[in-house]
Amino acid sequence: MKMNKVGSKGGDIPLLILGGSSEAITLARTLNSHCDFRNKFHIITSLAGRTGAPRHPPGMVRIGGFGGVHGLARFLREENITLMVDATHPYACRISRNGAVACRLCHISRLHLQRPPWQQVTGDAWQRVPTMVAAADTLPSGARAFLAIGRQEIKAFAGRDDIDLMVRTVDPLGVSHLTPRCTFITGRGPFCVADEQALLEAHNITHLVCRNSGGAGSYAKLEAARTLGIPVIMVDRPPPPPSPRIASVEDALRCIRRLVA
Repeated sequence: MKMNKVGSKGGDIPLLILGGSSEAITLARTLNSHCDFRNKFHIITSLAGRTGAPRHPPGMVRIGGFGGVHGLARFLREENITLMVDATHPYACRISRNGAVACRLCHISRLHLQRPPWQQVTGDAWQRVPTMVAAADTLPSGARAFLAIGRQEIKAFAGRDDIDLMVRTVDPLGVSHLTPRCTFITGRGPFCVADEQALLEAHNITHLVCRNSGGAGSYAKLEAARTLGIPVIMVDRPPPPPSPRIASVEDALRCIRRLVA
């Protein structure tokens, strides 16, 4: 674990943002740029550090795991955290659960900032499945599938040597042993529809597999699949832990202002 300081310390009320989403970066940037928030809060953003060059928001940035629920609770106490905003990726269910439990143990207020999921529209050919394993089982033999999924989910497809896979991740994986019929590419969104369509066509993709992450940054692949008539296997979100949930940075700012008024 390491802590980097970017910018001034800010105010005296410690606020922890569990990062991992574009909303987390926007929230930290907004809190640090507005005088009424900056003079009141000491902002710490925690990043898991799973990508080689994560985008750092302003303020204090902590990189690395906490060591489970009790490690996170210890950090909350040591830093005198008053409020936690869980702005992790919608599929980062473990850290969200740990955050909810740690806040209960420490009697700390917690908000869950999670963007709404995508909704199917006319022209989409979605098949919704509950897990990534189910997605792997759903692909027909002979498919050429584009896996726009998290790097930790790829192992679900390890036994499918009857299909061709194209996997896109932020950092190179170097795990060509997954299947001899797997191509790895790298890229960090947001992506445009034209580029996504060209990618699908160039690789003769027959199926798109993705998680319902929501947001505009990675929606282009769904628009491209719709245009090309490519079926989408959509993995549903895991249920979040019970907590007050908000869908936008603007709502988060209003809640934060009320909590410390």
